[in-house]
Amino acid sequence: MAERAPDDWTAAEQALWQAFRHGRTLDLRTGEAAADDPFGDAVWDARRTVRAEVLSRLLLDGPAPVPGRVASLKLTGALVTGPLRLAGGTIGHYVELHDCRFDQKILMSEAEAGTLRFINCLVPRLEASRLVTSGDLHLARCRIRQGVRLTDARIGTDLLLNQAVLGGDRFGRALSADGIAVNQDCEADRLTTDGEVSLRTARIGGRLSLRGAQLHAVPGNRNALNAVRLTVGHTLYLSGSADGGWYGSQTYYGSGYGEVPPPDSPSTPFRAFGQVRLSDGRFENACLLSDAEFHLDEGDEVTLRRIQTPELRFTCRFPAGGTVSLSRARIGNLVDAPGSWPRGGTIGLTGFTYECLRPAVPFPVQRRIAWLEGAAVEFQPESYEQLAAALRRDGADDDAREVLHAKQRRRRQTLPLPARIWGRVQDATVGYGYRPGRAALWLLLAWALGSLYFATHALQPLKADERPHWNPVLYALGQLLPVVDLGQGGWNPGGASQWVSASLVVVGWVLATTVAAGASRMLQRG
Repeated sequence: MAERAPDDWTAAEQALWQAFRHGRTLDLRTGEAAADDPFGDAVWDARRTVRAEVLSRLLLDGPAPVPGRVASLKLTGALVTGPLRLAGGTIGHYVELHDCRFDQKILMSEAEAGTLRFINCLVPRLEASRLVTSGDLHLARCRIRQGVRLTDARIGTDLLLNQAVLGGDRFGRALSADGIAVNQDCEADRLTTDGEVSLRTARIGGRLSLRGAQLHAVPGNRNALNAVRLTVGHTLYLSGSADGGWYGSQTYYGSGYGEVPPPDSPSTPFRAFGQVRLSDGRFENACLLSDAEFHLDEGDEVTLRRIQTPELRFTCRFPAGGTVSLSRARIGNLVDAPGSWPRGGTIGLTGFTYECLRPAVPFPVQRRIAWLEGAAVEFQPESYEQLAAALRRDGADDDAREVLHAKQRRRRQTLPLPARIWGRVQDATVGYGYRPGRAALWLLLAWALGSLYFATHALQPLKADERPHWNPVLYALGQLLPVVDLGQGGWNPGGASQWVSASLVVVGWVLATTVAAGASRMLQRG
């Protein structure tokens, strides 16, 4: 193995050869911030230029290390010219590039590597489908104008995209990572994209963090985040990022590396300008949509259909403009706030099940009922039953009865006219059995009115030769409770008194029927 670089290599390339053999960093920066900014307008001359074929030669067929050293490619502040072709190759050395410019694509499809770190670099596009790494892949703070392709890649430890800026490809995708597998965490805090982030069928072993990310859909592709059938071994974060945790940090990595901000410090919310699709996702610890903003056009959705997670947190800064669908999702704890949900029939709750309600702020039962009734155009009794069951588990029996009462009122709207009239009678009298105190009030009122009427309108006895004792109070009560004999059956009402007596009998039977219906409903619920 040659110990000297080829003679036709430039001085910078020969210096990189020696740095590679010694495992040292070759720093080609000038020391002036404006001149060294890889995203700036400064022209980088030949003294800072390295051909991409030189990097390929070092990584795929590089020289042996100096005895006692580990060869590695560490390069800072270089202009890399030409396409970096590593596709299908085996990269056995550690790679770390800082503050570099690439004038053409990086091609790493089906390559095998250890750890790859591209930090604060300007890259036209990264093609790395089916890439396999045993260590990390870092793209923190990179700007990649035509997007990243990581379809079916296998990342041995962590994938870092913190503060990266990604543009879209010709299909409107900024990050194409369908089928990717990351053994540990995927960190994309404060990621900015102009195009779809596609993570369909991806598997993340640890957490997936998009805290403070700004995801923008583009014309022709309305998806800002498409993560259908995503599996996350811990927690999905679509939430805010505390500003102090970033701007107090001198590292390239996550917010936890900066100073710990106070609880009331300013933060940058997660923002999605387009559809968010998480259908059929599995989140083993939690799915957190908190301190988030969903800017949706008409017809756009935040889709959480059929997700499964022990906890869903939905505490957005303001209601989403489109539709939020939780149809057939299965949740343990639902943590939400009344001001987070969209209004006007744009919530999908068909088959949505949850064990406990843990509102982040007070969520009165009437607003919770309005949340249900705004969820669908058609009557869905299971949504009411689900909410009532969750409230009963929390010991809120009065609120549960209020929900079931609202269910009967909503059901009444679907019935034919005679049934609707009868339903209104039941509602007004005993509240469908959930307001039993109303029956007593109606009975007392009818009793009082009847007693007052018959006290001034004495009746004639049925038999002229008999004169039973007249008691208007007991007579009125006997008409209301016709199955009870109070000894006032010997009187013969006529004219208006006959109509009053008949009215008391009808009122008594109506109240008895509605009370029986309510008692039956209570027993069935028990």
